Amino acid sequence: MALTIILSVIFSLLGLLLAYILLIVISALLVNTEKEYEHESRYYRFLLNSSTWCATKIVRIKLHTTGLEKLPNGRFLLVSNHRSKFDPILTWLVFGDRQLSFISKPENFKVPVFGRLIHRLCFMPIDRENPRKAVKTINRAADLITRDEVNVGVYPEGTRNYGDGLLPFHTAVFKIAQKANVPIVMVTVKGAYEIQKNYPLHRSHVYIDVAGVLEAEYIKNKKTAALGDEIAQMMTEKLDGGKSA
Repeated sequence: MALTIILSVIFSLLGLLLAYILLIVISALLVNTEKEYEHESRYYRFLLNSSTWCATKIVRIKLHTTGLEKLPNGRFLLVSNHRSKFDPILTWLVFGDRQLSFISKPENFKVPVFGRLIHRLCFMPIDRENPRKAVKTINRAADLITRDEVNVGVYPEGTRNYGDGLLPFHTAVFKIAQKANVPIVMVTVKGAYEIQKNYPLHRSHVYIDVAGVLEAEYIKNKKTAALGDEIAQMMTEKLDGGKSA
């Protein structure tokens, strides 16, 4: 009798899991990848966050956060260091209730299922080889923030950094905050680089910290190069002051 109950529970859970996966896949297929979406979707945000949460449990990731109380009440531009492909995934999970959409490389939008989900949630590809298209992305990001649709996340290093410290910043991304007249939230991520080494034998500890906030009035008339220097210094101090990635 007990075995029958256990098997029934197991099969029920497997059925729910398969139904959930099927729901995600079908929902992703309904996304029009040729359309430039202008509005946030609570439904697709739920799918993204819930599936990411499940993935962290499977991959055995323990998230540690500090400084979330520094976040402004309104919209903002989030900037972060970037060492691991897991960085944006874990960051949008931590900021799950703040509708965070990243500017990302075009290849990420071709990832099966998830590429379609992020496209529907106003994540934006950027072509850094084409300045005109890059400016268009920056303007779109500022417009989405101004219309109170999403917060935008960027990696000013432009690509993943496989070494210590920070790569030189592409400071044009700070114009998003200036155009939208919103604060810049500086975030550091440590430990994500170790996930692929630790799994499946060891748990991974990832530290996501809000290093500081530069208010909209403060950054309004500053040169983006000067902003980049200040932001890089604050992020470096945070990265050097805690556990290493």
